[in-house]
Amino acid sequence: MATTTPSGVRDGDAGAAGGTPMTHRQIMEALSGLMLGMFVAILSSTIVSNALPEIITDLGGGQSAYTWVVTASLLAMTATTPLWGKLADLFSKKLLVQFSLVIYVVGSVVAGLSQSSGMLIACRVVQGIGVGGLSALAQIVMAAMISPRERGRYSGYLGAVFAVATVGGPLLGGVITDTDWLGWRWCFYVGVPFAVLALLVLQKTLRLPVVRREVKVDWSGAALISAAVSLLLVWVTFAGDKYDWLSWQTAAMVGGSVVLGALFVAVEARAAEPIIPLRLFRNRTIALASLASLFVGVAMFAGTVFFSQYFQLARDKSPTMSGVMTIPMIAGLFLSSTVSGQIITKTGRWKAWLVSGGVLVTAGLGLLGTIRYDTAYWHVALFMAVLGLGIGMMMQNLVLCTQNQVAPRDLGAASSVVTFFRSLGGAVGVSALGAVMGNKVTDYVKEGLAALGPKGAALGHGGTGGGGIPDLDKLPAPARQVMESAYGHAVGDVFLYSAPFALLAFLVTLFIREVALKNATH
Repeated sequence: MATTTPSGVRDGDAGAAGGTPMTHRQIMEALSGLMLGMFVAILSSTIVSNALPEIITDLGGGQSAYTWVVTASLLAMTATTPLWGKLADLFSKKLLVQFSLVIYVVGSVVAGLSQSSGMLIACRVVQGIGVGGLSALAQIVMAAMISPRERGRYSGYLGAVFAVATVGGPLLGGVITDTDWLGWRWCFYVGVPFAVLALLVLQKTLRLPVVRREVKVDWSGAALISAAVSLLLVWVTFAGDKYDWLSWQTAAMVGGSVVLGALFVAVEARAAEPIIPLRLFRNRTIALASLASLFVGVAMFAGTVFFSQYFQLARDKSPTMSGVMTIPMIAGLFLSSTVSGQIITKTGRWKAWLVSGGVLVTAGLGLLGTIRYDTAYWHVALFMAVLGLGIGMMMQNLVLCTQNQVAPRDLGAASSVVTFFRSLGGAVGVSALGAVMGNKVTDYVKEGLAALGPKGAALGHGGTGGGGIPDLDKLPAPARQVMESAYGHAVGDVFLYSAPFALLAFLVTLFIREVALKNATH
């Protein structure tokens, strides 16, 4: 089977003429290194999830550090995604993918050497910059090679890679953490060989035309949007803990973030090569898809981040079993992303999948909001599967419908805009929900220990004081049950608070106007 592909894609020279359409086999060869790089990016985000309770305990951190190890990577990914997208419109996409892999490798190696939670968080920022490049560029490179109509099929393959890395990461991280002669530091080292292999495969298989033109990178815009997002995340992380939600610190940080955001918009309106071309938002589909991605990000990242704490701290499972028990969610994601991609390629229609995905994500999170430490596992598994099915239907297809709306010169910027908003939703969501969870755990522990009477009072905070994560093995049986119950209830609350965001994403998708996918890349 042949697909419509830009001339010269297989020739590797700018402006090469006479290029023939690529066969399915040629496309898969060209995408192999890209998908391997994508696998590495997702693996780095998920491999630490089941190891985090042990990592943070070992490095002497608390709930805030737990949240920030995840958030730091998401923050860097969010802030740099638009920049990677713009650079992809100006420079060699292949070179940029390879550069982002190198950044990832450096961040991973140093992260494995971390001696404190602060050092680990800094290394996760470096990792996040590389992952931001890989996440944005994977969609952009694919769009440069394959027509929107055929792209649904290959988006499904990317979704499948996402699913495998998402389930493989926690499983691998759990096994590494539980293996005495390895330890959690190998969670960061293990992705390095994959990244090096991806570099070699990309060098051999990926050939894209390079459009050479005068380059003007909007560094001011990049700095402003990074500062605005960072300030917002710092606020939601510490609000309710270091200071009240309604306080002068909140006013200063939120106000500062709004001012920086306004300055960003002003700079973008005048920039010759803006990081995020504001004219893109005049297109209704792009504007609504970006908004939906913001809300989907909250749901997607909440699901992957907080399950590890639920299974390990509420159900007393090992890191390895914690990964195994999340398989229903990943199976749902794998199934829906591949099936929807194949059907979209055949029909050219995508809106029904977006709307259905919104319903399922909302339902999944709402059902997960009812879980407690002693909820029957098959109930939890069913709820996770529903959530996974919904995420698989929405994640890739929001990018796909956006790419279908823009000219080739804006492909990078438009693709990265949707990815940016998804990452922003995830970063703000994880940060805010992590802060909420820390407060909820403390409250539920106090209630539970008070119910134990004098014995409970003698235990103080049970190891959760100052946002600390308790060592369940060192607690007496009654206090341990209180702790498991507190974490089970708090994680359920986090999912319940995520559900309204998924509902908003569903409502937004209703207003996206469906345009059948094009059969050409131009």
